[in-house]
Amino acid sequence: MTLQNDKIKMALAKGRVANKTIDRLKEIGYVFPDYSKESRKLIFTDSTGSLEFFLVKSPDVGTYVEKGAADIGIVGRDVLLEHPADVYELLNLKIGQCRMCVAGFKDTQIRYNQKLTVGTKYPHIAKRYFTQIDQPVDLITINGSVELGPILGLCDCIVDIVESGNTLRENGLVVLRSILDISSRLIVNHVSLKTKREQIDPIVEKFKELAI
Repeated sequence: MTLQNDKIKMALAKGRVANKTIDRLKEIGYVFPDYSKESRKLIFTDSTGSLEFFLVKSPDVGTYVEKGAADIGIVGRDVLLEHPADVYELLNLKIGQCRMCVAGFKDTQIRYNQKLTVGTKYPHIAKRYFTQIDQPVDLITINGSVELGPILGLCDCIVDIVESGNTLRENGLVVLRSILDISSRLIVNHVSLKTKREQIDPIVEKFKELAI
């Protein structure tokens, strides 16, 4: 797909990461007069007309950037690992920091060489982790309320994102293993980084200053 003008287009994952990113955009000087959290609009342009962002589901951010519909995207590392895209990952924004963990009941025994049943919304990340530690598993993809899996006997443990740990505690579960740290990343389209470098570099530098 050919990018037709010099406006920088940014794909943002809907929700908490988008809200924090928009706050940071304001901090670095981009004002979006018609944006509000209550709005049902999906595309917003800053007051100078030089930056436009649009809101999509998180698994789609990499696709929009890879295909050139967006020059830049901001999305969690978990999404990039679960839904890989052919893009440049330029910056760890340190937004939405949390962990990907194995969780279950406190007395859950993870015995090597004995198959575990694992529930998760992140089957690729879970498979990669358990393969690395030579742990045989049956993976069950669960799309919501993953904590119910061990409670209802669907699985021995889960692989999921943990931020405060409150949801686990309230459901009698604990972190058994930390797999990897998660935070939002700034990604860029390959062609855009060459053809729009003069516009993209200042945005990256400003985000970098806030991420230190």
